[in-house]
Amino acid sequence: MPLVKTGTMSPEACEAVKGLKSLPALVRSGLYLYCGCWDEGHTTADSVETPDGYFWHAIAHRQEPDPANAGYWFRKVGKHPIFPPLAREAAAAGYPTTGEWDPFAFVEFCQVGDDQIARQVQLLEWQLLFDHCARGQAG
Repeated sequence: MPLVKTGTMSPEACEAVKGLKSLPALVRSGLYLYCGCWDEGHTTADSVETPDGYFWHAIAHRQEPDPANAGYWFRKVGKHPIFPPLAREAAAAGYPTTGEWDPFAFVEFCQVGDDQIARQVQLLEWQLLFDHCARGQAG
């Protein structure tokens, strides 16, 4: 999963996800972003006006990178249910956290921090949010 948008990584993956119309939009948005299909992930997230949709939208803008716009969407997310486990798992991966997840600090870290740790934490974030959305816990 790209930390920064570099263009579509795999047109085939984008087409495969597009064919999964029976999946909820939140799940498709996550799959698009995972596969590097930024435009499709952004558009799909934008169609879901819930904290989970805002979360995917914020990730898309963090990858753009557009930190101010990512911050706007993270403010709309509020406190998300995956923040506590994300903070724990990110700390275990070497991300400097104070115990509570701060999505704004992570946006900044993605710009200037250790690229390897940022990628690892982004993957943890994706896994937790994707699982949350796929299990229908979406809000």
